[in-house]
Amino acid sequence: MSVYRSKKGSNMGSVKKDSIDSQSYLKKNRALFFKAITWTVAIFCFYLAYSKIQVSAESREISVLEFLSRFFGNVDWANWLLIMIPYSMFFFLVDTHAAWRAIKWFNAPELTYRSIMPIRASALILSIVSEQVGKGAMSLYLLRRYKVPGWEAVSTMIFLGICEIYQLLIFSSLGVIFYYEFLLEADWGFPIIRILISIFVFAALYVPVHFFIFNRISKKGSGFFGISLFSSLRKADVHHYLLLLLFKAPNLLGAVLVYSLALSLFGFDVAFAKMLMFLPLIFLAAALPLPFHAGALVIWMLLFPEFPEVSIFSLIMHTFFLSMNALIGLCFLPFANKELFANEKKVKSL
Repeated sequence: MSVYRSKKGSNMGSVKKDSIDSQSYLKKNRALFFKAITWTVAIFCFYLAYSKIQVSAESREISVLEFLSRFFGNVDWANWLLIMIPYSMFFFLVDTHAAWRAIKWFNAPELTYRSIMPIRASALILSIVSEQVGKGAMSLYLLRRYKVPGWEAVSTMIFLGICEIYQLLIFSSLGVIFYYEFLLEADWGFPIIRILISIFVFAALYVPVHFFIFNRISKKGSGFFGISLFSSLRKADVHHYLLLLLFKAPNLLGAVLVYSLALSLFGFDVAFAKMLMFLPLIFLAAALPLPFHAGALVIWMLLFPEFPEVSIFSLIMHTFFLSMNALIGLCFLPFANKELFANEKKVKSL
């Protein structure tokens, strides 16, 4: 009997192991499949950008290399750097302030702006790989330094993400509202106004649903939305969302101004209204999980068809901004390590 039980137990153990192996195999294949799709889409996006540049070069009866050489040679790089470097630093300070406020509200009331600056700066280095990876680093810091449970920290990152999306939609809608006649007169080649209005209406309709779900769950304290992953959303009131939108607004308004000025230095003038409407949509496309933010590249080409070099401009702006963020992160990295491993050093000293 005991032999039979042991055989039965070993068979069950092998079946369980096979099940775990098959699940891990499926997950690995899904990840590889997803990477293959995203890279294929990204390569296609770059192909479209190159094709447009090639057509523009051929229309001028010059090679693509000469076309690019002329393009880079006509840029006022000194003034461009005078715009981009201060804005990158300004963006970091404003973005850190917004993140600090949210974490202070929902996770760590004792957290100071000064103490979070090194961690937020260092997370910008990881954001080169993915914005989600950078936010994951923030969650790890909150767990190690302030004992904030991982899912609760992630919940605050979700709250920040929702505010970022709605900030982009709100500013884009303002551009449509105040410059609607100007936009109607323009020839876009596709029904951009209808698409935008549909997105705005859907986002507006979701707002009361969002508050209904999480206010109800916060009172009942059960159900799917009652898990730790949504803890910050249950705690958040309307004024939290409004304040965070207000705290983050200077970054987007600054970006609209900076991109408008930068485009003029590249030899292409864009109305502030047009940039106000489209830049938030470009930033939304940049958030898609595509290598090198290829989604933003295509949106730039669709929205500014009269500027064939806009894909190059997009790559330059994005690459410099990421590089500048990484440089800021490297400057703060020693202080971040000190903050992150402070408790371990105390334990070792004891």
